[in-house]
Amino acid sequence: MRIPKPFMALVVIMLCCAISCSPDRRPLDEQLREAVDKRLKQYNVKGGSTTVILPDGSTHNIVAGVSEDTVAMRPDMLFATGSITKNMIAALVLQLAEEGVLSLEDSLHDWLPRHPKIDSNITIRQLLGHTSGIFMFWENQKLWDDLIKYRDSVFTPEVVLTYLKDPHFAPGTGFRYSNTNYLLLAQIITKATGSSLSSELRKRFWQPLGLKNMYLSMEEQIPNRLAHVWGDNFEKGGTGKDLTYLPRVSHESITYGSSGVFTTAEDLAVWCKSLFTGKILKRSSLDQMLEFNSDAAGSWCEGYGLGMFLIKKSTTNGERAYGHGGGNIGTSAYMVYLPEYDVSIVVMINFMHGKCPDRILEDIIEIVTDYLDRNKSAA
Repeated sequence: MRIPKPFMALVVIMLCCAISCSPDRRPLDEQLREAVDKRLKQYNVKGGSTTVILPDGSTHNIVAGVSEDTVAMRPDMLFATGSITKNMIAALVLQLAEEGVLSLEDSLHDWLPRHPKIDSNITIRQLLGHTSGIFMFWENQKLWDDLIKYRDSVFTPEVVLTYLKDPHFAPGTGFRYSNTNYLLLAQIITKATGSSLSSELRKRFWQPLGLKNMYLSMEEQIPNRLAHVWGDNFEKGGTGKDLTYLPRVSHESITYGSSGVFTTAEDLAVWCKSLFTGKILKRSSLDQMLEFNSDAAGSWCEGYGLGMFLIKKSTTNGERAYGHGGGNIGTSAYMVYLPEYDVSIVVMINFMHGKCPDRILEDIIEIVTDYLDRNKSAA
């Protein structure tokens, strides 16, 4: 019997659809590794390290690509977390508030000297949520010029503040992400505790949680197992350079409080899991951290809390997700928690690239949620 061509075409389409829609039953690690490797190749990024912690506590460490030349990426390699550091600083401030050492409603004149470009009535809460209006020091071109000119020089907080310009708006009347806020928070922490930032982070968080791969640059010696990082180092025509051993003292010192933590994907994922499962803050403090300001909604988030993003659903395969993103010279990173699934995910790559970590994160979330949904329905 002769089968009409239109019918045959329909059969082919249905078969293709059935194949493409069928669940992927390969081991989870194999699916994750394939997804990471695919995106690294797509965006010409050398290597990446990813960790997923499932609800049962099982940890999946995925590495792909290379650190340099033929040196394969390893799970124990350290990456700069960039602005993910802000989440840890925020947690530290909230813990100090729990202890009554300070209040989120304290104003700056309670803790810091007056500054001509900073309104001393700004509160600690406004610093945490980027609603202070304080100028973002990165936006002063002279600062960038000086960073490059004096790569081996330490820029103290007092020096950094000399680059401030007039505020963007009056305190509490808007949102504008500003590293200056977290530099000031770091100064408040050291004054309130009489200790260094790294000492407080280590004593309060890293040691109790057993995080042996957390280091704060400028204050601590970072072991010699950094993933090599690649980029332009703010130089024209410099794309693709190995930046690992180039001088970066000026850059690291200027990010005091707003960046600076180096760690592995696994330790950062453990931090993330610990934060959202009540091992770091009281529930009332975590709830404050998760009060998202919709004025922050834009290209990179749907809202900002206290040291916390409400991550765009276009980056999370439609799932609700909390966390923070970060970038540094030659690195990009995400730390993400899925509350509906109790899953923690960290993505790190050794190149500063916007789309690559976004797509890796989106793929991983799709794979993990499908995996958990399928296992739940089979139970």
